[in-house]
Amino acid sequence: MSRRPRPPVYLLNGDEAQFVPTPELQAWAGTAVIAEDAALVNEDHAHLRLADIGFLWTNVENSRRGRRIIGQAELGEPQGAMGKWAKARAEAQVRGWFGEVPDFIITIDATYAAECGDAEFCALVEHELYHCGQERDPFGAPRFNRYGQPIWTMRGHDVEEFVGVVRRYGAEATGVRDLVEAANRGPEISGARVAHLCGTCGRSAA
Repeated sequence: MSRRPRPPVYLLNGDEAQFVPTPELQAWAGTAVIAEDAALVNEDHAHLRLADIGFLWTNVENSRRGRRIIGQAELGEPQGAMGKWAKARAEAQVRGWFGEVPDFIITIDATYAAECGDAEFCALVEHELYHCGQERDPFGAPRFNRYGQPIWTMRGHDVEEFVGVVRRYGAEATGVRDLVEAANRGPEISGARVAHLCGTCGRSAA
């Protein structure tokens, strides 16, 4: 397996907000975990062998509810309510980055990527790849459009983190040590069922 890609130095030292396409990271993700002969192949990502995934480095700090965001996966096609010009403008930006509109776009915090260890970096990339899913029919079979192409969708977490990422890299690298320790201790209130009290848990996951 080739060495993991590093964000460019100019991006880390620059003050201007930037998003920089990185075909090196796209190629590395394939040879590291996605491809059938990948060095760290993960069959959970086998469906992504058919996907076009664009990667971006960014030096823009991001957070949500007080937590730092270091990676984000999204569908390549601009989403949400947009006017015709706004959508065309967003698509033009994406085509400028990648030459076409990819199936997914994964954005990585360049500052974090420059500082973290190999296990943390691999866990981050795989976490974002787990978000990239293929739609399923009511019987659980993968869905395809009338041209035989996969229908892509975004996938939610199994729990606080994807089970597959924790299985491969451990609780420490994935930042869920407290969750694992709490599970190992057993419930403080046995037999409690709280999923029905959470609106998020009630939503169907892709």
